[in-house]
Amino acid sequence: MWDEALAEFTETHPDISVVRELAPHSSTAYHDLLTQKLKNRDATVDVFFMDVIWVPEFAEAGWARRLDERFPPAMREEFLHATIEVGRYADHLYGVPSRIDAGLLYYRSDLLTKYGFAPPTTWDELARQAETIVEGEQPRNPTLRGYTAQFKQYEGLVCNMVEFIDGHGGSLLTADGTHSALAKPEAMAAVQFVRDRVIGRLASRAALTYQEPESLSVFLQGHAVFHRNWPYAWELANNQTRSTVAGQVAVMPLPGFTPGRTTAALGGWLYGISAYSQHPDEAWALIEFLSSQAMQKKFTQEAGIAPSRQSLFSDPDLLAAAPQLRNHFAVLRSATARPRSPLYPAISHALQRYFSRALAIDDLDLAHEATVADAQINRLLSLTEPVP
Repeated sequence: MWDEALAEFTETHPDISVVRELAPHSSTAYHDLLTQKLKNRDATVDVFFMDVIWVPEFAEAGWARRLDERFPPAMREEFLHATIEVGRYADHLYGVPSRIDAGLLYYRSDLLTKYGFAPPTTWDELARQAETIVEGEQPRNPTLRGYTAQFKQYEGLVCNMVEFIDGHGGSLLTADGTHSALAKPEAMAAVQFVRDRVIGRLASRAALTYQEPESLSVFLQGHAVFHRNWPYAWELANNQTRSTVAGQVAVMPLPGFTPGRTTAALGGWLYGISAYSQHPDEAWALIEFLSSQAMQKKFTQEAGIAPSRQSLFSDPDLLAAAPQLRNHFAVLRSATARPRSPLYPAISHALQRYFSRALAIDDLDLAHEATVADAQINRLLSLTEPVP
């Protein structure tokens, strides 16, 4: 899809040559690669993808150009409000929305129907359904597990745990954003649930090594009843050449711990322009093209990527091909953002270490570990003012 998009851009902009560089799938590894180039003021970087949580860091470091004048208010109104706000820092815009994401629950509709289950509304209900289905399917599919998601020590782990914690009425930080809240009872109970009922039970312990591709592969091969992922997974799950369960998959908002409460981590990517680019005009031309109505529709139709333009969520062509957009639009309204801070990479590393240890070590003292992580994160938060 990227080859087609860039070929089309080159055809309409013959005076501009685009060189694409590949990066790691992991946002954590990609962040390390990109920021190293920007720290070195590498002028070969013009346009880059920016995770929605990186904006404060990139703005404070002076790595991303302000886009206020190039990206006027009338143009911003065409995008979902949330996608504009994540690109803003200290009253300036640094990113143009490419895609917006929120966690969704994919499930085997054929298996739920077979066992007479309606889609689960709580994590406890999901666990009971999964256990019943796995036991019933054991003679036919001994490798079937109840759940698969992303629990490797990387940014995806933070997103997954945000969803469990938020679903239990907890949060990563206090309401004013000045202190870590990992040792609060609600957050502790959510982590305990994942450690005791998900890792090694609903999900294989191998899930501790899964990022998105590995966890999705398990689901596509028919080895999981439920699967947590971003909207792009819909196209792959129902692709006859890629999935053994195509046509047997449905999607819904992730459950919480009480009926009627849904929860999802807010994700997504923005286009940014390097402060050291020697071709800012050409960079903007590429961003305008890639974020256009026509190109976003094409990416959604052919690659399953959720758009950031408001009108596309009611586009009949897209809704026919990607019904998960209905769920996605509703989930976005209540999606939970991760902490916005120029020091977020350091905060994230502390969160990743805590969650990874908490899930992997069965006899770990959770209260002690959460208190230690709180202290580490509080020290980082004290170095900066809360981000507006």
